[in-house]
Amino acid sequence: MSGIASLVIGIASSPAHRRQLAQLIGGTEAFLIVSSVDQARRFLGMVRRPDAVQPMASTPAERAEPTERAERTERTERTERTERTERTERTERTEPAEPVAVGGTSTPELSVDSDRRVLCWRGREIDLTPLEHDFLRCLVGTPGHIWSYQRLHREVWGTEHLGRGSDLHSVVRRVRRKLVRLGTSATIHTVRGVGFRLAVN
Repeated sequence: MSGIASLVIGIASSPAHRRQLAQLIGGTEAFLIVSSVDQARRFLGMVRRPDAVQPMASTPAERAEPTERAERTERTERTERTERTERTERTERTEPAEPVAVGGTSTPELSVDSDRRVLCWRGREIDLTPLEHDFLRCLVGTPGHIWSYQRLHREVWGTEHLGRGSDLHSVVRRVRRKLVRLGTSATIHTVRGVGFRLAVN
């Protein structure tokens, strides 16, 4: 033998049988008597070495669990891929390749360059934040058209929620200041209770 102590495990359901079993195996180096197979398994589970291989799943549900997890993960990844594709398609549909411009000439006076996210006026440019860019794309693309608060909120923030509208009015104030700094003739008019429109003189 290698010097490792052996353990004999006896299983007996009644106290009388356990006493008889103890007499029979009492001469062994180490023994344990339990009343059921489950008790023996629990004991072996407690003394198992930490690096021991985990037992295989014993029930169909336990065996199916890894497969179900893998399927759930695959479904989640598939859903995320689909959502990313739909977002990309929506972006491609809503963002024109050319800058949005006001004016019918080949060199428009006022335009929004989406690639560089700048507002251009007669050769001058000013940087825009993402919200300012999305807001101006709506108004510059349709000068004179009244954009309702709700529609602007949907196009710029992607939600119908308006709340007090302070977020929208904050963007409008910043954009108005930038139009002034560029020296443009364009102004953003408030249509009370309705929304905003861009006027170009």
